[in-house]
Amino acid sequence: MSAPHLLIVTGLSGAGKTQAMKALEDLDFFCIDNLPPSFLPQLTTLHDLAVDQGQRVAVAMDVRGGKLFQDLFSALDTLQADGTPHQILFLDSADDILVRRYSETRRRHPLHEGRTLFEQIALERRMLAEVRDRADLVLDTSFMTAHDLKGRLSRMVVGRDVERSMTIDVMSFGFKHGVPLDADNVFDVRFLPNPYYDVVLRPQSGLDADVATYVLDRPEAQDFIADVVGMLRRWIPHYARSGRSRLTVAIGCTGGRHRSVAIAEYIAAQLGDLSDAVGTHHRDLRVTTVERRVPVAEKDDG
Repeated sequence: MSAPHLLIVTGLSGAGKTQAMKALEDLDFFCIDNLPPSFLPQLTTLHDLAVDQGQRVAVAMDVRGGKLFQDLFSALDTLQADGTPHQILFLDSADDILVRRYSETRRRHPLHEGRTLFEQIALERRMLAEVRDRADLVLDTSFMTAHDLKGRLSRMVVGRDVERSMTIDVMSFGFKHGVPLDADNVFDVRFLPNPYYDVVLRPQSGLDADVATYVLDRPEAQDFIADVVGMLRRWIPHYARSGRSRLTVAIGCTGGRHRSVAIAEYIAAQLGDLSDAVGTHHRDLRVTTVERRVPVAEKDDG
């Protein structure tokens, strides 16, 4: 069975829906932007045509729809009752990143009336809380470039049998760059000695053999890995049986370059027999102390 052919893209304004839809078009999705939710059930015919032609449909909707957005849950219930396979992708981002994006683009937030920008974002989070809880996939775009976003979407929604095989994403990150919002499980490896203080290892990363050996050869590292892998092996089947299509395991160190990268790669290898879709993602590997990734900037819809 293939992945559902109808993808509903929603999330916070400024979190990257415009860039996501552009990426999905490149991935051969037929994309419809800002569709009123009440029209969702009428897409059944289009969905059937897409299935026949081997194409998927992506529909973006958000609070720009005003009161019409309140019809989303009844529309989703109708899709469920009609047996139309679908997924909900929710795009999230840290508040300070959203504020910076709006400052850079100088666009107004859809909920701008009589509120500060932080109040607008907080209100939108409350409005979308139920949608986020109902989402099959949650993606934090805080530190993603457009290229990063396209790569993640390709792995998350293209060619995955999400009903029969849960995708396991083992992510490394640096705590000084913020905890990833889309992580289901977060583990801290800052207790391990830091290769950064070795002048030979500092320019390298956890993907290099010398750094990996430095990190992994320590008994406390192996004890930590054994505990984490054992816990995940025990509970991943329960996540899958609950209907989850994806599990993100985040491993954090200080900067996200050495310890967390090596540990994440090793843990992913240990979990390889649980799913055909186990992968790693190193969020902050290219981030240095003086340069941070240019985040996804909204140009069209905020």
